[in-house]
Amino acid sequence: MKKILSISLLSLLATNSFAGGYRISMQGQRQLAMGHTGVAVIGQNAESLFFNPASGTFLDSKWSFSAGATALVSDVKFQNSLYNWSSSTRNVGTPLYFYGNYQASDRFSIGLAVYTPYGSAVEWDQDWAGSHLVNNIDLKAFFIQPTFSYKVTDNISVGAGLIYVNGGVTFNRNLSRSMVDEQGNRSDVTVDAKGVSAWGYNLGVTAKLDDYVTFGVNYRSKIDMKAEGGDALFHDMPSFLKDAYPNGKINATMPLPAELTIGFSYQINKKWMVATDYNHTFWNAYDNLVIEFDNPLVGTSVNPRNYKNSGTIRIGAQFEPSEKFSARVGGYYDMSPVQDGYFAPETPRNDAIAGTLGFTYKITPKLGVDFAASMLHFKETTNSYDHYIEDGAHVSFGGDYRSGAYSLGLGLSYNF
Repeated sequence: MKKILSISLLSLLATNSFAGGYRISMQGQRQLAMGHTGVAVIGQNAESLFFNPASGTFLDSKWSFSAGATALVSDVKFQNSLYNWSSSTRNVGTPLYFYGNYQASDRFSIGLAVYTPYGSAVEWDQDWAGSHLVNNIDLKAFFIQPTFSYKVTDNISVGAGLIYVNGGVTFNRNLSRSMVDEQGNRSDVTVDAKGVSAWGYNLGVTAKLDDYVTFGVNYRSKIDMKAEGGDALFHDMPSFLKDAYPNGKINATMPLPAELTIGFSYQINKKWMVATDYNHTFWNAYDNLVIEFDNPLVGTSVNPRNYKNSGTIRIGAQFEPSEKFSARVGGYYDMSPVQDGYFAPETPRNDAIAGTLGFTYKITPKLGVDFAASMLHFKETTNSYDHYIEDGAHVSFGGDYRSGAYSLGLGLSYNF
């Protein structure tokens, strides 16, 4: 009983952009189309604030705004031939973003970034073979990031920003592999945690090394998320356990790992630009997840995750034949932080490769429409989660996982 909530809270608070365990990386249509590169891409539009807070002083306009949304569809198929288990899930997410930047002077700018790296659901069949780990989970979170940047010289800018996170999770799982009430209904628990919030920061540097090459670096701090007073609601409990396990509360503190991104862009000529980024995430912050229950019979849960540090390699190109139209293409390779034996179906992710493309059409010199599309393929894996404990023994659950995702996104940019 002590492990009821640990997986759900980990899923809520995993860093960056996850939808059903997928790192969706969709915080701007222009940069997504270029393989989600951006730490060293300058002069585009206000979505640069997400990738590097130092980029604000290099934007071409005094006022810059960008907003957009993406429809993300992800599919996961699970199969275990030995036990004849099979299940699948299709989930839809809608990440949003809004960015604004104001050039207060030739050397100083201020901006605001609002984005939703969470906003999706994972729903397996109720009472499926892995229901003791998860039936369904629904995540929502908003990131609000005020930023400022300052030009130290004409070619070097520094930037910083505060990050405020607010979110919530609704989660359901069965209490065990076999527990039922007197009518034969599987016993389960629903967790509802709202108002989970925390603060972090990010720092960035942008440097134009010459007329062609730009270098960028961005650091996002670790953020400690605190879930206090979340609800745990038990359903279909056998009568002899109803009094021992009433509806109750939980508290937990989990870290969102820090990130470091470095990159270069190269302006080949007036029409062509290429960019590359490397993002390193310090996932080893997830060693164990500790959950405190207000019910003394449940006590404190220590749930091992044992994540390893991992990285993402990104590359993209832009072709701009005219002032009204520009096209982009790119891709990235995302390395999973999940180690063998810790593969859980609430975040069924493995190493992935993505392809992206898109374009911008300027309706007027000030207003542009941005479009981006992506396809994400996860390496098929045979893996398991070996740390679920029932009746004092470790119980392994695993099989073959096949996963993929695709997205279509639309945005508007306005500069004056």
